[in-house]
Amino acid sequence: MDSKPPTEMAVADTGVNVDGDTDEDVGGFILYLICQSFKLMTRCMVPDQVAGDSDHVAGDPDHVAGDSDMRLKHDDGWNIPAGSPFYPSLPAVYRNVRFQFVFFHAAPTAVQDFLPEPLQAAEDGLCVASGLEVPLCENYGSFEESFIVMKCHFQDQTGFYCSHVFHNGPAGIAAGREIYGTPKVYAEMKVTRADRSMVTETSYGGVPVLRIASSVEAGSPRDGGAGQDGDAAPHDAMPALTPAWRLKIIPRADGPGPAIKQLIDCTKTARDVEVHSFAQGKGTIELDASPRCDLTPLKPLEYGDAFHMESSYTEGYARVVYDYLSDGP
Repeated sequence: MDSKPPTEMAVADTGVNVDGDTDEDVGGFILYLICQSFKLMTRCMVPDQVAGDSDHVAGDPDHVAGDSDMRLKHDDGWNIPAGSPFYPSLPAVYRNVRFQFVFFHAAPTAVQDFLPEPLQAAEDGLCVASGLEVPLCENYGSFEESFIVMKCHFQDQTGFYCSHVFHNGPAGIAAGREIYGTPKVYAEMKVTRADRSMVTETSYGGVPVLRIASSVEAGSPRDGGAGQDGDAAPHDAMPALTPAWRLKIIPRADGPGPAIKQLIDCTKTARDVEVHSFAQGKGTIELDASPRCDLTPLKPLEYGDAFHMESSYTEGYARVVYDYLSDGP
C-alpha cells in the first residue's frame, strides 16, 4: 500500500510537481482541485448534450438523430431570429380598433410625386388621412397609428396607394414593412377622443408632421352599425379604399438595389370583420414638414366627408400583383 499522504497522492495523480513547492505552486494546486471538483459536480447534475442539439441528451434511447425542433428546415422560416421570431405568424387578431378617416383633394401633380412607377395619380387628386387607436392586437400589442393613402391608377384598375404610415409599436412596424411593404416608421402619436370628436397628432423625429381632426355632426348617426337601429348609417357609406396597394422593398445583401421589389394588394387581408359603430361627419388635416418627411405638398384644396368607425377583424395574407424584378417595366 502506498504510504504517501493523501494530498501528495492527489498531486502525483495530477502530474503536478510540488517538490520545493512555493506559495504559487500550492495556490495553483488548490485552484486545480476546485476546478476538478466543480467539473465532477456538474457532470453528475447535468446530462451531457450533443453539440449543436440542445434537445439531444447523450444516451437518450428515445431521441432520433436530426429530428430536433430547434433546427430550421430548408423551406421553413417566418422572420428572424428564426428560433424566436420577432413577431408571430399570421393571422393577426385586432379588437375594437377605433378609426377616423378624412377625405380631401390635393393637387394631382403633388400626388404623382409620391407614387412609384408605374402608378399614375387620379385626376381628382383624392387622398385620405386616417388616424387609429388599437387597444388590443394579439400579435403586436396596443398602439396608435396614422396614415395617408392616395387615389391612383395601376394598369386598368383604380385604387389607393399607401404612401406614409406613422406608428408607435416596434413589432407592428417590423411586421408591416416585412410582410406587406406597409411604409411604417416610428413616430410619437397622440390620439384624443371626446364625445363625437377624434384628434390624432403625429410627430416624427420630434417635429409635428400630421394632425387629423374629425367630428360627427349633430344629428348624424352615432354608434350605428351592423345589427343596430335601422336609422344607423351603414359602414358602406364610406367609399372603399381598394385595391389597397403597398410597395414592398427588401434590399440586397451583396450590393446596392433591391432583392425583392413588389407591388402588394392588401384588399383581402382583413377578414371576419365586425363593425361595432360607424358615423359620418366632417374633418380637417394639418400637414407639416420635418427633416425626414415633408407632407406639405399634399395641402388640401378641398375636403370631402369624414368617418368614424370601430371594428374588430383578423388580418391575413395579401397578394403580389406586380413583381418589378421579374415583370419588367
